[in-house]
Amino acid sequence: MFFTHDPRCLEHRVPPGFPERPERLAELLPALAGDPRLRALDPRSAPGDDEVLAAAAAVHEPRYLERLRRAVERGDGLFDSADNPISGGSFRAAVGAAAAALRALDEAVAEGEAGFAAIRPPGHHAERGHAMGFCFLNHAAIVAERAIVRHGLARVAIVDFDVHHGNGTQHLFEERADVLYASLHQYPFYPGTGAAEERGRGAGEGFTVNVPLAAGVGDAEWISALERRVLPELERFAPELLVVSAGFDAWRGDPLGGLRVGRQAYVRAGELLRELAAARCGGRSVALLEGGYDLAALPGLALSYLLGESPERETPRPQ
Repeated sequence: MFFTHDPRCLEHRVPPGFPERPERLAELLPALAGDPRLRALDPRSAPGDDEVLAAAAAVHEPRYLERLRRAVERGDGLFDSADNPISGGSFRAAVGAAAAALRALDEAVAEGEAGFAAIRPPGHHAERGHAMGFCFLNHAAIVAERAIVRHGLARVAIVDFDVHHGNGTQHLFEERADVLYASLHQYPFYPGTGAAEERGRGAGEGFTVNVPLAAGVGDAEWISALERRVLPELERFAPELLVVSAGFDAWRGDPLGGLRVGRQAYVRAGELLRELAAARCGGRSVALLEGGYDLAALPGLALSYLLGESPERETPRPQ
């Protein structure tokens, strides 16, 4: 298994106390690099910025990308909403995150392997022409579209287990049958989408799978939802690539979420999704970091999902 990153992701600076901050990667990257079971890909091997922006323009409005670039150049403090602060490095960080995600895709397809992109800012709330929820570019959507257009795959599945529903990803693909979007998330909760009745539209009807979960749900219900609601849909769809929007804010100690998911649930989710990718996707799987705002817990949770960890290493909830 491999991981990718881009040092530009640290250039997206935010106000003091903002939860989506550079320290998330500053804590996570040493843990990834220090585990001998993971190999690091050289960031310089990622696609160039022109190629990245072309891939982004396949899912986002080109005028939106230009609007974001100009807002950063002007020195604006916010972009599109109050939950999207920007700074001088924000555009570079978003492009760097997309570059690392695309590098992970190319490696996964070429090698039939699973990989993880340790990136920020996250992406799954970003709509075609609107930023929200800390997200500017929708990395999962960019990866899925490139897999189909560049790599010639016929079916891509996106599984999203962030505590928040990935409204942007759903909306980008909800009228298509070549991308299955499946989400486990707290509901009702930000951003207000993701009801079970949202199942896609037109040609895409039935290719959106939402599994809303009430606040307070823990390991047993969370894993049961994955096993009984999501995996059967994935089996029927038979994807050629699995993309995972890996948010770790369903963790029971996360300051922004209301679920009670523990470390062993992430271990089990990783096992189940790796087995699915091996059986259906030739091993091709790309996980992308989304949320997860408990800085002390994030490295261990990511490693638990990617590689498995023993229960005795679980980080206790602060009292």
